Amino acid sequence: MAGTLYLIPNTLGECELNSIFPAKNHDIIVGIKHFIVEDVRTIRRFLKKVDKEIDIDSLTFDVLNKHTDPKEVAGFLKPLENGEDMGVISEAGCPAIADPGADVVRIAQKKGIRVVPMVGPSSILLGLMASGFNGQSFAFVGYLPIEDAERQKAIKHLEKRAHSESQSQIFIETPYRNMKMLEQLTNTCQGSTLLCVACDVTLETEYIKTKTIAEWKKGPLPDLNKRPCIFILY
Repeated sequence: MAGTLYLIPNTLGECELNSIFPAKNHDIIVGIKHFIVEDVRTIRRFLKKVDKEIDIDSLTFDVLNKHTDPKEVAGFLKPLENGEDMGVISEAGCPAIADPGADVVRIAQKKGIRVVPMVGPSSILLGLMASGFNGQSFAFVGYLPIEDAERQKAIKHLEKRAHSESQSQIFIETPYRNMKMLEQLTNTCQGSTLLCVACDVTLETEYIKTKTIAEWKKGPLPDLNKRPCIFILY
């Protein structure tokens, strides 16, 4: 019988694990010997936080990131086919959501392997929960274009959808470009459009604010540089 593929959430930053994970996560993680990860060094540190007694050197890690050859991914699942459980761990938050782990899950589902999502923080959902926006109709669109004109066009399109469909539009940016994104949002959107900025979600430095664009423009703008953020238009 095939093993089970566990989708293991990671923290969104430095915090106490017991504040965001159920005890069951610990019990499952310590029983897994094979992991699929984005960065081995990060996950080794995470696993030691889960349990200091984990023998890291006895574990195997396959790396799945933007540099991974897609032809290699199916081979990562061999332990599952041999009856052993495996875990997929993201760099932050929940695997397979804005994360390459989705490629592994797709193959596992196709092979009929049991996939179990575990409880943990998702900045996308937590940000939406705290925004006050429509939680019944929403879209996560990932990253917007980098080039200014194309990004402005994308912002206007999302704003139009938010207004015409009453649909919350959720997107993210590379942390070092957060301030540029916030400035472009305030310069592009209508004054009455609502914008929620959710930053450092679940951390001690958490910042979540919802304001109209007109209110954001009055400033001062928060310092979002190099801090993980979720942006939501409504």
